[in-house]
Amino acid sequence: MRRVLAAVALFALALPASPATAETSGGFIRVDQVGFSPGESKQAYLMTTGPAAGTPFTVVDHRGREVLRGRAGADLGPWNAKYGHVSPIDLTGLRTPGTYRIKTATSTSAAFRVASAAQFALPAAKAVTFFGAQRDGADVIPGELRRKPSHLNDRAAAVYEWPVFTGPDTDQIKGELTPLGETVDVEGGWFDAGDYLKFTHILAYVDTLLWAAERDGGHLTDPRLRAEAAHGLKWLDKMWDEKSKTLYIQVGIGAGNAEGTFVGDHDIWRLPEADDHDTAEGRRFIRNRPVFRAAPPGRPISPNLAGRTAAAFALAAQVEPDRHRARRLLDRAAAIYALAKTEDVGRLTTSLPWAFYPESVWRDDMELGGAELALAAQRLGDPRAGEWLRQAAHWAGQYLKHDAGGDTLNLYDVSALGHADLVRALRAGRATGLAVDESRLLGDLKAQLEIGARRAAGDPFRAGAVYDGFDAVPHAFGLAATSRLYRSVSGDRTYDAFGTRQRNWTFGANAWGVSFMVGVGENFERCPHHQIANLNGRVDGRRPLATGAVVNGPNSEDLFKDGLGGHFEEMKPCPGDGVDRYEEFTGRGSRYVDDVRSWQASEPADDFAAIALYALTLMSRD
Repeated sequence: MRRVLAAVALFALALPASPATAETSGGFIRVDQVGFSPGESKQAYLMTTGPAAGTPFTVVDHRGREVLRGRAGADLGPWNAKYGHVSPIDLTGLRTPGTYRIKTATSTSAAFRVASAAQFALPAAKAVTFFGAQRDGADVIPGELRRKPSHLNDRAAAVYEWPVFTGPDTDQIKGELTPLGETVDVEGGWFDAGDYLKFTHILAYVDTLLWAAERDGGHLTDPRLRAEAAHGLKWLDKMWDEKSKTLYIQVGIGAGNAEGTFVGDHDIWRLPEADDHDTAEGRRFIRNRPVFRAAPPGRPISPNLAGRTAAAFALAAQVEPDRHRARRLLDRAAAIYALAKTEDVGRLTTSLPWAFYPESVWRDDMELGGAELALAAQRLGDPRAGEWLRQAAHWAGQYLKHDAGGDTLNLYDVSALGHADLVRALRAGRATGLAVDESRLLGDLKAQLEIGARRAAGDPFRAGAVYDGFDAVPHAFGLAATSRLYRSVSGDRTYDAFGTRQRNWTFGANAWGVSFMVGVGENFERCPHHQIANLNGRVDGRRPLATGAVVNGPNSEDLFKDGLGGHFEEMKPCPGDGVDRYEEFTGRGSRYVDDVRSWQASEPADDFAAIALYALTLMSRD
């Protein structure tokens, strides 16, 4: 191994004379607790109660040796009433690999590393571990949370008509469920979040990203990833009945009914292996979980579902080494895609109730599905490639006309991945006369990055996500991923530093100093709203825990105005129960609470982990 030389002489900077600074002001240093690659733009933040521009800082290595000096930069603005000043700390000159901390006269940062970009494959691998912990059915991975087979009754699950809810904003069911006289095998898959429901809408998006990571990751990809993506696809295959042309959308219900004759998944707190034999009163739909269709057999399917489910199968076809199996996967994707309802669409089908996942945009899903079909067909020499390329370009054009400018890469808008892969398909297909060309697709990728960049310009921590809305953390990871997707198809590195700062924010360069991925960094989410982690793990940040889980992060302060509520009797309380150790950092309309009851901020979800995994996979190849 090549010896790493001491970096003191290389990185010592002369400190110019400066006016008195607020060295005694209460403050914190916030930094990405994973770290940086040597060539990246590197920035940390000094958050203080008084002015701190010009404050001297030093960087020390793991032995305490000084390797860098500097002064905090100009004030970036206030965070909240208490911490009215945030100043940048420029670490870009730090290039020698090692583990470091930043120090001022009154504060010391968490540790971070400077290492090759391959280091980002490590937290990506932890996200893969999380999916292993989320497995349902017989094929579970025990792992540190001691998982056991669960919901084996799903092998013969009864299908029901869609329930009627008591109102548009409630998950409470009115009356009884009506069976359709049909049973299906829907065993397996992944739990959606901290509960035990399973949704096609979510899993198709997640599995698409896992297959994309497998395709795009290169030799650094965790060897478990393919098996995990295959586990998800096996369940999607069960949710699609090829013979009857039926797509099933959901296993389980969230809440019980208004009459109190049965309960739902969210009404109790338990380990999933208990459900198959739960004979308590009112728990028949816990023991034997209902399944629901997207549409009657052979009828058109909501286009968001058709597009993203087709994309998952088509992406698997792109990486499947057995060409015969790859063709079968492609045919399955084609059959689902062909059933998309693209006229008189109405409200999209996502989950029951729809308010769980209120998606309103679908042309991006159709673009993505068409692009992945075209790429898979091009790889296999299938003559249908040109038609799918034409359809993908059509839906990209429609997306640009009707939907562009409203969102960035996340569960509800997959256009960034669709655009990048459509550019690749256009280049391979060399087609002409299509509804869009490369320049328009690249232009919209850049426009999506500009949405985040404009937000970041006004934020003292340079975050491009919205703090006071749901899904801040996955949006940040989505912007990080988009910065690399854009570069990969345009060659333009303009947004590299912006993408890096979005990753920095998720791993601790934020007002709370928290890494929002469990088990990553010194100070991460410790007590998530996750039943298995709560009951079989620890709640103090020590193992066993839900390693690799990614949580929502900050959310609207208004969502917490009525408190966190009580505990289920079975729920382990968090240390310092009832005390919000991050309360002083509430700001800009947002609040983050690390507590098992704070589902608004601390609940992990599969789609969060999937976009984190994909972003980190792309960044590991920088």
